[in-house]
Amino acid sequence: MSALDPFGPDIWVAEGPVVSFYGFPYPTRMVLIRLSGGELFVWSPIALTRDLKIEIDALGPVAHLISPNKIHHLYMGDWKAAYPGAKLHASPGLAKRRKDLRFDGLLGDTPDPAWAADIDQVEMAGSFAMTEIVFFHRKSRTAIFADLIENFARDWFKSWKGILARLDGIVGPYGGAPREWRATFRKKTARAALARILAWEPEQVVMAHGEMTRQDGTAFIRKSFRWLA
Repeated sequence: MSALDPFGPDIWVAEGPVVSFYGFPYPTRMVLIRLSGGELFVWSPIALTRDLKIEIDALGPVAHLISPNKIHHLYMGDWKAAYPGAKLHASPGLAKRRKDLRFDGLLGDTPDPAWAADIDQVEMAGSFAMTEIVFFHRKSRTAIFADLIENFARDWFKSWKGILARLDGIVGPYGGAPREWRATFRKKTARAALARILAWEPEQVVMAHGEMTRQDGTAFIRKSFRWLA
């Protein structure tokens, strides 16, 4: 069984282990993009297994390791050790949290020249709690979210945890950002960022946690951000 699943031209997803987040079981997922120059862009790296590494090494050199927000960093050190030539790109606030890592750049509202020809990005700012960088792979028309859209199946969380997840607004069919995070946003700032994301007119949507969509991505995103209406 392959560790990498194609999600379009030059883009793959891989499923990682389930981790505990405040006692809730969270699946992990990463995205791998092959840039037009052949280098690999790794978004939210998951646990690096032997089989996953073999498949990745067959695709090209790992050049960029991306943290989309400050809570997506668990395996960054392991990947840097495995690929010492790769650059570490920190999301806002992560450098203070991971002082053990030396970052090569801070992600913001403008794509790095190394991937600007293939990938666009928007900084979803306006929250005093956390900022997330949203990416868009042009060739596959895929928008990539970490926690701004969580879209769990209704039966993923059991018992009272399932009830809390539904109240938190992170259960499908459209999911969304956790309710307590939504409350920290200045809506005017967030709406401006969302308008730029919708202008990409994505067809597919990948998120770190939950069920992805391969069609009608723009409508899916709009419904997932109904809290900004």
